[in-house]
Amino acid sequence: MPDNAGLLFVVCGPSGVGKTSLVRALVARCPALTLSVSYTTRAPRPGEQDGVAYHFVSAERFAAMQAAGEFLESARVFDHHYGTAAPAVAQTLAAGHSVVLEIDWQGARQAREKLPGCVTVMVLPPSVATLRARLGGRGDDEAIIERRMRDALAELGHWPEFDYLVVNDEFERALDDLVAVTQAATLTRDHQRHWLVANLPELVAP
Repeated sequence: MPDNAGLLFVVCGPSGVGKTSLVRALVARCPALTLSVSYTTRAPRPGEQDGVAYHFVSAERFAAMQAAGEFLESARVFDHHYGTAAPAVAQTLAAGHSVVLEIDWQGARQAREKLPGCVTVMVLPPSVATLRARLGGRGDDEAIIERRMRDALAELGHWPEFDYLVVNDEFERALDDLVAVTQAATLTRDHQRHWLVANLPELVAP
């Protein structure tokens, strides 16, 4: 990656925590951020457009892309496969634009291994009871809710692997916190080095 490459932000959190709404609001507030569109083998839900919500592909095509090493990260979640195309992310970052990935903890671990400089954020619920209430409000039967709760608690157990934790109790405050993370990341010494070389070369050792 060039010195002026963009930053990769990885946002994770279990179903029901509100990460999708937060990420969409983050990108709307910060137009300089590009939201990566994942590939998935699941069927589109009502209102979802191919190439906007996800790139919807067959299990066979997904497997072929995976075998060809085309994914930055991939994972199986709720019996479906999800993955992020590595070339698209690399091209956007190399052009100096920052990218946001909304993925699960498995994908975050893979992304961190391949791009150690990425910034990882886990979105947390204010309490387990609140998370259960949010999942229960979707109208699913109790067995599905219990399964999602088990998976959610397992994912939340990986919180020590993340750089930042954002609690989604009050949405606007959580969004402000997420925006603050992205802004702070652009001000680190390493990320500002390109600006220093261009504007204050006297301060940068050759």
